[in-house]
Amino acid sequence: MNRNDDQAGQNAPAPARPEIPGYAAPSRVLHWLVAGLVFLTWPLGLMIGFVRKEVSLDFYMVHESLGFLVLWLMLLRIGARLLTPQPVEFGTPLERMAARAVHLLLYVTLVTSPLSGFLATNAHGFPFSWFGILPVWSPLGKNPDVAWLLSAIHVASAWTMLALLALHLSAVVMHHVIRRDITLLRML
Repeated sequence: MNRNDDQAGQNAPAPARPEIPGYAAPSRVLHWLVAGLVFLTWPLGLMIGFVRKEVSLDFYMVHESLGFLVLWLMLLRIGARLLTPQPVEFGTPLERMAARAVHLLLYVTLVTSPLSGFLATNAHGFPFSWFGILPVWSPLGKNPDVAWLLSAIHVASAWTMLALLALHLSAVVMHHVIRRDITLLRML
């Protein structure tokens, strides 16, 4: 090998990464925004019961505001899912059915939890102001007879969401670490 061959190899373009049939950009962006917000919002909600009373209303405000943002991003995400083509599913028929069921239930809880939390806030008689700067109209008004039910739905859907997230993350690990397939790469 002469010196010119060695220099030619250094200037050669890197091999192109094979095209991975992934999700559309809006779906990917919304997925990661919602995921990040959930990983902030969920612990904040859990911590409210453990913080000093002087700061608990601040925790509520941030938790509720982030949850309200999750609700609207999920509505956008549902629209993006309906309007953009989805990549081909992988796995056995049972795995594909399980993935569809977990995703559907995640979508349900990611709408139900923030919606029921927002409505519970209204029914408990607390006005909602998004991050303390934008007052949001209350569709219910104070209604103690409904507030407990909405709070129960909020808590149940939040814990269900956590269980579904554990299943979802387990599947991510299985696909990316064990099987080493492109499932995760389609969402990056």
